[in-house]
Amino acid sequence: MCQLLGLNCATPTDATFSFTGFCQRGGATDQHADGWGIAFFEGKGLRLFVDHHSAAASPMADFLRHYPLKSTNIIAHVRKATVGQVSLENAHPFTRELWGRHWVFAHNGDLKDYQPRLHSHFRPVGSTDSERAFCWIMQELSKSHAGVPSVEELTLTLRELVPQIRQFGTFNFLLSNGEALWAHCSTKLYYLVRQHPFHQATLMDQDWTVDFAQLNQPGERAAVIVTQPLTKNEDWIAFEPNELKVFVDGLPQ
Repeated sequence: MCQLLGLNCATPTDATFSFTGFCQRGGATDQHADGWGIAFFEGKGLRLFVDHHSAAASPMADFLRHYPLKSTNIIAHVRKATVGQVSLENAHPFTRELWGRHWVFAHNGDLKDYQPRLHSHFRPVGSTDSERAFCWIMQELSKSHAGVPSVEELTLTLRELVPQIRQFGTFNFLLSNGEALWAHCSTKLYYLVRQHPFHQATLMDQDWTVDFAQLNQPGERAAVIVTQPLTKNEDWIAFEPNELKVFVDGLPQ
């Protein structure tokens, strides 16, 4: 299985602390060494970095751990290959354009014999079940709405679409269009909200403690969503099985 990391923030925030611990699970403290990727939204733009090598040993991942790119929506992924070979085109997150916006998707799980009918311009480049699911979601969203829908409308549509994929297997995922971040738990997903009053946090996968009270202002806030808790001393909230949450401005809606 793969692992997911997402951040949804009230103000542009860097993921250096979370990403540093998360990368260790890509081949150092865990076995997810078959590729990694991270996407940062910047206004209508998107910075996407993917690699088919181990995140724990990747020079590009090391660069990003020390180069604090700031964003209000960030999605990262470390891969343990189950469907599709280890290759660059199969590294998550995946991205597509819809309604003039970038969309980013990353998946953890296996979808057995999942071959959806794709008849629009959303087609997979690689060979993963994850990218096929993403293409189908994009296709069905475009069919369901004539124009750009609100976050609330998109959430309602996703609640109708997700069970049609979930029946094929494990479907934990993160999805964002730069405006909101949707997180679906099929089996395992956790989140927390860092906000005032801020506290210290210590990574599980690396010896690093940060005092967020020294780094953040009262109005700043970030929701962190992850497959397994990243820190030892924070109160992570488990998703319910088959629960879909949407995060806006650093808070679950």
